[in-house]
Amino acid sequence: MKLSVVIPCFNEISTISQVVKSVKASPVKDLGVEIEVIIVDDCSIYGTIDLLKQVVESQVDQVIYHPRNRGKGAALRTGFAAATGDVVIVQDADLEYDPREFSVMIRPILEGKADVVFGSRFMGSQPHRVVYYWHMIGNQFLTTLSNMLTNINLTDMESCYKAFRRDVIQSIRIEENRFGFEPEITAKVAGMGCRIYEVGISYYGRTYKEGKKITWKDGVRAVFCILKYNLFRSKKVSSASGQSYERFTPDV
Repeated sequence: MKLSVVIPCFNEISTISQVVKSVKASPVKDLGVEIEVIIVDDCSIYGTIDLLKQVVESQVDQVIYHPRNRGKGAALRTGFAAATGDVVIVQDADLEYDPREFSVMIRPILEGKADVVFGSRFMGSQPHRVVYYWHMIGNQFLTTLSNMLTNINLTDMESCYKAFRRDVIQSIRIEENRFGFEPEITAKVAGMGCRIYEVGISYYGRTYKEGKKITWKDGVRAVFCILKYNLFRSKKVSSASGQSYERFTPDV
C-alpha cells in the first residue's frame, strides 16, 4: 500500500526540510505503508527554491515548480494529479500538523470504511496550541454554514489534514486556486456521496509573525465558495452512479 503525501509550499525555507524529515520518519511505515512525497512549490522567493533544488529534491520523490504564484488550491491540484499512491494526504509545509498522525488519518480508509477522512483540531485529547480566538469563531461559522448545506456534521471543515482514496480525489475537478479549496472539496465529496470520516488530531498553530498566511479575505472567499459549490451546482455526480467529475491535469 502506498501513501502519497502532497506538500504545497510557498516561502517555507525555515520549515520545509524539517517537514520532509518528519514525513519520511512517520510511523505509518510500521503498518507496511510506502510513502511517496510530492512537493509543489508555488513560485517561492526568499531562497526556498534554492533550498529545494540543492537539498530537498534528492530526499523526495518529486518537486514540481509553478512558474508563477497561483495559491494553495492550484498547488494541490498539481500535486494530486502527480500522485500514484492508493491514498493521498495533504501535508502543509509548515509545522502545524504532525505526520506521526498519518496512521490515524488513513486508518478508516485502510479498513475499507471511508473514502475521505478529515482531521479535526476540535476533537479528541491531542495537544492544541492556543492561538487566535476570532480564527476559531470564523472556523466554526464556516464549518456550520458548510454543514447546513452539505448535511454532514463536520467539526473542522477548514482543517489542512484531509486524506482521500486516490481514485476519489483524482476524479474531482478542483477549481479554486487559494484557500477556497477547503469548502470546495468538502462540498464535492459530500455531493458525490463519499463515505466521510473525521478523526481528532493535534495542532501546533503558527502566528502571523511565524508565517501564517490566511487572512480575513480568505474567510470571505470561503463563504462565497460554500454557497457556490453547494447551491449553484446543478450536477453533483458520483462514481457510484457511473459518473465522475472531469479528471484534471496539472496546469504548470
